[in-house]
Parts: sequence; C-alpha cells; structure tokens
Amino acid sequence: MGSRFPSHQLSNGLYVSGRPEQPKEKAPTICSTAMPYTGGDIKKSGELGKMFDLHVEKSRKSGPLGSAPSRNTSFGGAASNSGPVSNSGGRSNYSGSLSSSVPGAGGSARAKSNSGPLNKHGEPTKRSSGPQSGGVTPMARNSGPLPPVLPTTGLITSGPISSGPLNSSGAPRKVSGPLDSAASMKLRATSFAHNQAVTNLNAEDGYSIQGSFPKPILWAVILLFVMGFIAGGFILGAVHNAILLIVVVVIFAFVAALLIWNACWGRRGAIGFVNRYPDADLRTAKDGQYVKVTGVVTCGNFPLESSFQRVPRCVYTSTSLYEYRGWDSKAANIEHRRFTWGLRSMERHAVDFYISDFQSGLRALVKTGYGARVTPYVDESVIIDINTDNKDMSPEFLRWLRERNLSSDDRIMRLKEGYIKEGSTVSVMGVVQRNDNVLMIVSPSEPISTGCQWGKCVLPTNIDGLVLRCEDTSNIDVIPV
Repeated sequence: MGSRFPSHQLSNGLYVSGRPEQPKEKAPTICSTAMPYTGGDIKKSGELGKMFDLHVEKSRKSGPLGSAPSRNTSFGGAASNSGPVSNSGGRSNYSGSLSSSVPGAGGSARAKSNSGPLNKHGEPTKRSSGPQSGGVTPMARNSGPLPPVLPTTGLITSGPISSGPLNSSGAPRKVSGPLDSAASMKLRATSFAHNQAVTNLNAEDGYSIQGSFPKPILWAVILLFVMGFIAGGFILGAVHNAILLIVVVVIFAFVAALLIWNACWGRRGAIGFVNRYPDADLRTAKDGQYVKVTGVVTCGNFPLESSFQRVPRCVYTSTSLYEYRGWDSKAANIEHRRFTWGLRSMERHAVDFYISDFQSGLRALVKTGYGARVTPYVDESVIIDINTDNKDMSPEFLRWLRERNLSSDDRIMRLKEGYIKEGSTVSVMGVVQRNDNVLMIVSPSEPISTGCQWGKCVLPTNIDGLVLRCEDTSNIDVIPV
C-alpha cells in the first residue's frame, strides 16, 4: 500500500517515516611516526641531514617533474617539500612518510609511503643523476655552506667547531710544542710599541744643562767670556797688564767646573729633591694639588714584562744597552765620545697602575699610560758585562741582540735593566684629580723646578710630567698583593 510520506525499515524491523540516513565518510586520519633520536649521527638524520648536505653516501640530485601535473591523494594532506618545484606547479621530493587510511569501494584501506616526486599516475618517479625532461637544471638543496661535520651533541651552530688555526682542508691544525721564542718576543715588543695603553719612553732621563738654563742666557754667558778674553788679551799686549785676563780665566774655569759637576751629579740632585719632598695625605689633598705619594704598587689592566729577565707583572720596565768606545772603537750613537760609555739601545715602557698610600691607606690610580709625560728615576742593575773574551758565554744575550737586529762583534757592552713590579714600594709625584669618587694622580700641566741646591753646588732643573722614584728592587723582597 502506497503512502505520500516516505518511510523506511530499521534494522530491528520497525518502519519509521523519513528517508534513510546516508552513511557519512570518515575523516582521513594521518598517522606519523615519532622522529627517532639521532644523537648527532648523520645516518639517522634523514631529510634534515640532506637539507644541509650532510650525506654519508654520495648525494643524489632529483630533477624536476615532467610536464604532467602531479596527482594528490584523496585526503588532501599537505606534505613538506624540500626539492625544486616543477613548471607545472607539482610538488616533488616529499620529506618524511605519511600513512593514510582511505576507504575504498571494497572497504579496504590502502597505505602509501611517498618520499619522492610522483608521476601522473600517482606512482613514485625514479631518481636520476642528470637533468630531467623539460630542460630545467636541478637546483641545489642547500642555501649556503655549513660545517662539514656536526658536533657530537647534534646541534648545528654557527662558526667552526674549533677556534684554533685551520689547515688547507679546513680541519683544525694541531700545534705541538712551545712557540718560537724569537717570534714571541718580537710579537710582544710589537704589541708594546703599538698598544695605546703603553707609554713608550725612548729618551734617556739624564740631567741636561740645556734644561737648567734658557738658551738666551747660555748664549749671553758665552758672548761675555769671548769679549773678556779679547779685552784681556788686548790689554796684555798694549800695557803688558795681565790682571784682566787672569780674572776672566779664573771665572771661566769656575763656570766650566760648575757645569761639569752638574753634568755628572745633576741627576743625583734631582733624585735628592724627590727624596726630600714631603709625603702628602690623600684624605686631605685638594683637587689640583701637587703631591708626593709613597705606597705599594698594584698592576692595572695591562701588566708588563721585562725585556731580558722576563719579570712578570710589572708597571714599568727599562732595558738599556751601553757600549764603551775606545780610541779606534765604533761609536754607539752620534754623540758618543771616546773613552766613555754610550747608549746604544733603550726600551722603556710604562702603564697605568694603582698605589696604596702609606699615610692614609687610600688607593689611587696613577695615569702613567696612554702616552702620558713621565720622568722615571728608577735604579737599574747591571745584568751582564760583555767583552771579547766572554761574548759567547751568554746565549740568552746573543738571542736578545738578534731579536733587535743588533750586531755582536768585538765590542765592550753592558746591559742594565730596571723595573717596578707588583708589590714594590714606589714614590709618585703628580697632581691630584678627583672624578666621580675616583682618586687619580695625573701629570702636571707645567714642569716643576727643583731649585738650587747650594750645599751640593747643583743648579736648578725642570722635571716634566709624573715622577716615578723606585730603588733597585732586584734584591729586595716585595710585599705580596
């Protein structure tokens, strides 16, 4: 019997109105296997290793697809593509494997694993090492050069694994044994000469007569003596009276003896002036006051090392080579006179350091580096005396000469070295400067005059810059800091 309303029978035999429900298609489920832990092994890295050209085997290039479009699967899942794209817009070289379950006509599921490009029938295409159809050149898989070897942790970092030198193949070069001493010494001397923190003091700190008197006064005295000798000789020849000439000769002898005395003992007079200058208390010292501070030395950011003895952690070093000139010997310099010792080579360096004041216990920064004006009065000790008999008995001295391109022929030489190392007691004379609770001692803007020392017949001289005074510390135990 027919009815206007559609009905259908359920599985239990009952008839209900309405049309039967159509079976719904199940949503495709995508199952992916968990990535195994590689531990840095390239063989287990899969497509990640291929992306960075880390193949163990010979790398194979996959060409682009043909002109036919690729056929996607029924579930429409997007797969990651690490290869080139063909001219038809198809995707190639799927990285990873997808396992999909799609219901078919017979209720069976088909699972397919794709790890490469597909042809027009949905089957994986064969890989080839040459160019494919279409005339397109295969593209490189990587986007830049990376280290050829992964570290053991499996992490990819920028830069080489080792920070040492590399050989021609890019691998770290092994260096065994100590470095060449000559090369290391030249490198250290070059670093001292070109480092802005180091002050190079190449001039000898001897007493200078020209520094005691202005040049106009010296020329005026010379002119007066010349006129005196002319007048004395004229009077002696005219009236046979030698009184004026004798007076001029006596005065000239006295002045000459005074100048010679100051040339020999003038440096000791300057050192005596520094030793007699009273120590100041940094707690009561005002900003801009010229003071003398005595205390223990502490190295700053850039300690020095002596040139010959290689004493470490110094704030001042001085190495001087002297030569004795006989009657037929070579001159050490253009001003070297016969039968005297002349300076042939000098290396003096100074850097910033700290001093702990004995009076107040405060710590101040002494600015002797960065090209500051410094006048050092540091005692030097004789390290070695060389003559024609024992010149081959000191290989270290010969090595020191070779490093500085100095000849070692038949000469009488003497090497002196002085230094101020950490823990030594030193006296510093300079100007106090306070800047944001930082106590510093800097060089004065004008030279300081020592004044006349009548008891020692020493003429006044000018001291320029910071003054460093330290006795010979080669045989004195320093204070550990």
